[in-house]
Amino acid sequence: MTLTPKPPRRPAATALPQGDKRAGERIAKVLARAGVASRRAAETLIAEGRVSVNGTIIDSPALNVTPRDKVTVDGQLLGAKEPTRVWLYHKPLGLVTSEKDEKGRTTVFETLPPELGRVLSVGRLDLNSEGLLLLTNDGDLKRRLELPSTGWLRKYRVRVNGTPTEAMLAPLKLGVTIDGEKFQPMMVNVDRQQGANAWLTVGIREGRNREIRRALDTVGLTVNRLIRTAYGPFQLGNLEPGAVEELRPRVLRDQLGLAAEDVAEGRAAPPAPPAKSAAKTPAKPGRAPTKTPVGADGKPQRVSWGMKSHGGRKGPDGEPAKPKSWGTKSARPTGDAPKGRPKPRG
Repeated sequence: MTLTPKPPRRPAATALPQGDKRAGERIAKVLARAGVASRRAAETLIAEGRVSVNGTIIDSPALNVTPRDKVTVDGQLLGAKEPTRVWLYHKPLGLVTSEKDEKGRTTVFETLPPELGRVLSVGRLDLNSEGLLLLTNDGDLKRRLELPSTGWLRKYRVRVNGTPTEAMLAPLKLGVTIDGEKFQPMMVNVDRQQGANAWLTVGIREGRNREIRRALDTVGLTVNRLIRTAYGPFQLGNLEPGAVEELRPRVLRDQLGLAAEDVAEGRAAPPAPPAKSAAKTPAKPGRAPTKTPVGADGKPQRVSWGMKSHGGRKGPDGEPAKPKSWGTKSARPTGDAPKGRPKPRG
C-alpha cells in the first residue's frame, strides 16, 4: 500500500518570497467567499493544518493569495468563487442553528432543500425561537452582516407572561447591564394585552446570545414566544414555516451594495410543488382552466391583486391580519366620485 506524503508545512513568515508585492486577498477571506466556512472558522482550519497553498501547508491566516495560487482544503482543490446568493428562511421551532449538535437534535441545515448546497446562517435563532433567518453561500458577507457596526435593526414579535408598563420597559430603552454585559438600548413597544400574556414589538441592533429573553427577564417578564420578523431591510412577510425564498440579484445589489459581477445572474427555480392526486375536480362547462400567464422573460406574472385573493392573509404570529389596500381607488370612500369624471347631477 502506497501512502501519499503530506505537503510540507511552512511557516507563514516565509510563505511568500521577501518583497513579493502581488495583489491578492487574505486566505481566510478567500475561503469564506468560496463558501468553505466563515472567516473565523477558516482561520481554525488553517491552524489545524488542513489548508495548503501551492502544495505547502500553511499555519497562519497572515497570507495573501491570488487566483493563480492553488489552494486546497483537506486535499480538495478550492474551486472558483461562486456568485453570492442569499435566501430568506422561516425557521420553525425546535431546530438548532448549527451545522452539528452534540445532543443529536435536528439542525436547520438538515431540513433545507439539497439544491441550496452548502450555506451559512447570518446570526442565529435559538431552539425555542422562530422566524426570519438569512442564509448565504458567502462567508465574508455573513460576517459583514453580523457585525454590530452594520447597524441593521432586528425586529421581533415577542409574547411575554405578565402585564408590561412603560415604567417597567423604560430601563430596556436606556440600555441595561446583565452579569457585567452591557446591552445597547432596545426599541420596545406594547402591542396588546391578551389575558395573562402581552405581545410586544422589540428591536435590537446587536443580537447577543438570548439578548431579548435575558433583558425582559430582568424587568419581570418571561418570554414564551419569540418570532423574528425582520433583519435590516429583509422581512419575514407571509413566508411559511420551513419555507425558503431566494433574493433576486437586483435586491442584493441595491440592499447590500454588491457588484453586479459578484451576484448570480438569475434566481434559482422554486421547489417543485407536491404531486397532486389523479382525481381532479372537473372544470365548469364552457370555461377553460385558469392558467398563470407567462411574461416575455419566461417568469410567471401576477394574476390578481384583489381582496378575494388576499382574504386569508395572516400575520407572522399566525393570527388573521387585515388585507392590504392595493391603490387609492380601493381606499377612496364610496361617496366620492372617481377623479376625472363629472359628478352626477342631482
